[in-house]
Amino acid sequence: MKNKLFMVMLVLVIGVLAACGTKDNNASDTGSNTDTGNKQVLKVGTSADYAPFEYVDAAKGEEIIGFDIDLIKLVGEKIGVDMQVQDMDFNSLVPALQAGKIDVVISGMTPNPDREKVVDFSDQYNETEQVIIVKKDSGIKKEADLAGKKIGVQTASIQENLGNDIAKKVDVAVEGRTRIPEIIQDMMSKRLDAGILEGGVAKGYLKTNDQLEAFPVEEQPEDFKAIAVPKGSDLKDKINKALKELAEEGKIQELEEKWLEKVE
Repeated sequence: MKNKLFMVMLVLVIGVLAACGTKDNNASDTGSNTDTGNKQVLKVGTSADYAPFEYVDAAKGEEIIGFDIDLIKLVGEKIGVDMQVQDMDFNSLVPALQAGKIDVVISGMTPNPDREKVVDFSDQYNETEQVIIVKKDSGIKKEADLAGKKIGVQTASIQENLGNDIAKKVDVAVEGRTRIPEIIQDMMSKRLDAGILEGGVAKGYLKTNDQLEAFPVEEQPEDFKAIAVPKGSDLKDKINKALKELAEEGKIQELEEKWLEKVE
């Protein structure tokens, strides 16, 4: 009788342990590439200070919106995953992708040799121009007028590279800022004399602040945006296929018409 009772208890204990083991295994299988229902979830990093590409309209809520956000969601639909967007500082996006904290970056990012050493980029999805934004009463009308001035750029951006190129020709001090609004705020408070912004981004500030104006950078670089993924990831081919299909379907053009305008 005792032997039978012992065997029954042993079976029950083994069953409980097996159930716990299954639970632990399932719990350890969480992370950026998890399945919610039947859909994989990918973590998307962006810097939500770059209207109209990615930003938060505080008057309407806390949701990150913009051209890039709509685009990456359409890409997600094409490849059958949910894109979970999170806000980060621009200069931390590539390191976060390298560290596996996020799976994808879409943030108005332009491929360059340094970035291409550590991450892979999709095909381009948008081209743009670069401008220098100033206060109307600054007396700055061209790059030569920047001599002896301070110009703000977003740290680790193509605009920072442009600022350094201009500084080789003109005696201008280039100062980095973490977020785009900081450049505008420091211009208005006279801590900066100018800023280098992408044309589409500058347009938003010109619309809402009649004290500002802008003119194009003299030597325009080849500037296009692409989506970044970890080095060697098969996501690159999947995203490229999705982008091609979206372009052929006219979806990317629709997003451009919805969100983007050039500086007049």
